[in-house]
Amino acid sequence: MLQPHLEALDACLEQQVEKFEPEIREHVSYSIDTGGKRIRPSLIFFSGWNSEGSVDKNLVQLAAVVETVHLATLVHDDIMDEADIRRNRATVAKKYNNATAVLLGDALFSHAVYLATQFPTNEVCREIAVSMRQVCTGEILQTMQRGDPDLDMETYFRVIDLKTAELFRVSCHLGAMLAGFDRSYIEAAAAFGRHLGIAYQIYDDMTDLFGSQEKIGKTLGTDIATGKPTMPIILMRDRLPESEAQELRETLAGKIEADVPRWLEKLKEMGIFEEVRQAIFEEIRKGREAIEHFEDNPSSLHLRTISQLLWNQVAAL
Repeated sequence: MLQPHLEALDACLEQQVEKFEPEIREHVSYSIDTGGKRIRPSLIFFSGWNSEGSVDKNLVQLAAVVETVHLATLVHDDIMDEADIRRNRATVAKKYNNATAVLLGDALFSHAVYLATQFPTNEVCREIAVSMRQVCTGEILQTMQRGDPDLDMETYFRVIDLKTAELFRVSCHLGAMLAGFDRSYIEAAAAFGRHLGIAYQIYDDMTDLFGSQEKIGKTLGTDIATGKPTMPIILMRDRLPESEAQELRETLAGKIEADVPRWLEKLKEMGIFEEVRQAIFEEIRKGREAIEHFEDNPSSLHLRTISQLLWNQVAAL
């Protein structure tokens, strides 16, 4: 169903390489990886879905804008995380160098804004610019709070709302707007996207602590080892006996070496997995409630479908 839309997006992204200066086209081409999940473009296509399911060039261009923003954030994230590998190949920073990666991310951001200016309405450019600022703010807050052993749940939600849920929200908002849907549905779709984005980030954080390393494809417990408090870690810290809670705080602050297997076992013993899973389900329910009165809109049905995919992934953990 989505394949023609995603193929059109890939073609559009490849065409963008030639819009950059010749000296950096190799770098841009390397950063445009077609192996990602394409969640945000999928939300754009579904939120603007028409009854025929035909490919809309405006939605394709919007998907290219949002995906370019997302790619820029990944380039910058890998620098801050000192990551060498992403999707089974060297990160941009590892392949070239940190300084080049910083500036390449900036170039991708600026090109996304340029693409956004090509729409006849300035709402696209305005919404994208605000979203970019909020995503960067979320990343700054997360960087400042890394190693903070006393991070509270309210701040955690604020960070994931900014750094992850905002791009989900704007994808649904602008997809529905470009499709010509009325304002009530545009706002409902945006609310759906925001709740799905929050659910997705909690899920992503949960996979760092629960499940199979082989299935998930990454080492478990890296958030504990790097001092990144997420929902499961915050819940565990606040429920441990004071002596153990203090030890966890010192671990997160980097004062003592992380005994990751021990903390992973504690999480299981305390039943925190199921509580976090229910929190994800609750966010998905809130998203569905936002669009439940629009059953006659084909877009609504498809958005519910994408939320079911996440629900199934969480249920299978």
